[in-house]
Amino acid sequence: MTQDTDIRKKTLFEIRLEVLEEIRAKGINPFGYKFERTCLIADCLEPYEEGKDVRLAGRITACRDMGKTHFWDIHDSSGKIQLFLNPKALNEKDYELLKYLNAGDIIGIHGTLFKTKTGETSVRTQDLTLLSKSLHPMPEKYHGLKDVEARFRHRYLDLIANHEVKTLFLKRSKIIQTLRSILDKDGFLEVETPMLHPLCGGAVAKPFSTHHNSLSMDLYLRIAPELYLKKLLVGGMEKVYELNRNFRNEGLSRFHNPEFTMLEIYSAYDNYLDMMNLCEKLIQTCASSIRVDEEAALPSGNKINIFKPFKRITLFESVKTLSGFVLETPTDLKKIAENEQFENWQTMPDGIILNELFERHVQEKLIEPTFVTDYPSILCPLAKTKPDNPELTERFELFIDGQEIANAYSELNNPLEQKLRLEEQLKNLPPEEMGKKEIDHDFIFALEHAMPPAGGLGIGIDRLAMILTGAASIREVILFPLLRPEELSGA
Repeated sequence: MTQDTDIRKKTLFEIRLEVLEEIRAKGINPFGYKFERTCLIADCLEPYEEGKDVRLAGRITACRDMGKTHFWDIHDSSGKIQLFLNPKALNEKDYELLKYLNAGDIIGIHGTLFKTKTGETSVRTQDLTLLSKSLHPMPEKYHGLKDVEARFRHRYLDLIANHEVKTLFLKRSKIIQTLRSILDKDGFLEVETPMLHPLCGGAVAKPFSTHHNSLSMDLYLRIAPELYLKKLLVGGMEKVYELNRNFRNEGLSRFHNPEFTMLEIYSAYDNYLDMMNLCEKLIQTCASSIRVDEEAALPSGNKINIFKPFKRITLFESVKTLSGFVLETPTDLKKIAENEQFENWQTMPDGIILNELFERHVQEKLIEPTFVTDYPSILCPLAKTKPDNPELTERFELFIDGQEIANAYSELNNPLEQKLRLEEQLKNLPPEEMGKKEIDHDFIFALEHAMPPAGGLGIGIDRLAMILTGAASIREVILFPLLRPEELSGA
């Protein structure tokens, strides 16, 4: 067997391990220590300064060899620059190191800026330091990692190979910074509440359960922080918000991930109309901060102007005008439910029928930002009822591109009514959930000490990021979305 045949049978990983040992044999550490940079790559490009002495570090992303002269590209977090590597400028030891380096390796360099004959800003490299040797080739030589499953599973490769992915997450970060900035300026206090709950409350969802060994205590990952934040209103914190992680043991889809980010806001002495104005302000300011076009493309392919005033419509009117059914009065609901073959339609409350019709036939049609208001009280045990109609609540949900983006109430602060409505909610649980949930009596006890009237608002950050960036799936805007397990291969 020839040596060449033997080499061809080896994996790239094995070959690079051998190269690693060759580098070590030359007294070079292939996984270096701290490297002092004088600037980022972007600072070399603008403003450009001929002959400027620079120390840069980054990942090799392209290697173009022309005899003894090499033109390599390196990337850092700010951008890309070309290196000019020639034995006349580079010392002998570092020039010898070049043959052991590949695209994907991370290096530090020292040199001076100049422009090539084609006008490209480059670094005439004098010294080179290997900072981290990559043991695997980069995906498609930086032409892009295309396989969707691989992109989400190996997000680090996705970020390396696809520049637009990094840009998307920079926009997501800017959205969160903008939300914080507005709320802080408006006098809100950012707080942190528990992620481990003894009871799962604040929303209707299936929780993840766990167990604390020392306390011999069953706990749940939170499905919502709402009850804890309201307790802070009782304690005198009048304007609070939390950018929180929530966990719901439910399905996956383009719009659902079991772990997701929410912004929850509570403001004493306000109501749902104040939250409506705040919601519109937050979203439009976020859109401005990442320079969303006036005619912005949505995940569905539709286009909207996010900067126009958001539409407002009641739940009943939305079903009446957009569902395609003849609905003159609520008494028509039973007939429609029968025709739609709703299970148990004879005993189904009108409010449940109305919401079901909305979800089946109306929601997907709400492309432009639309506040849907006046939800039936049977659906909203934590919201105040309308003064002129106790069958309806002071609540809205915001829909954009057919997806719920935000939810808000005038918060119920009557402890006696709150307890009754939570008890009624427990009675209406499906049979499989009976006995698994209970009332948070400490929350009721807190309300009994007087909570001021307040408005509360929740915004889904992942879905908002989808809308504002035009991402097609929620997994596109979550750095490490939950995926089915896969055995690692290779090393």
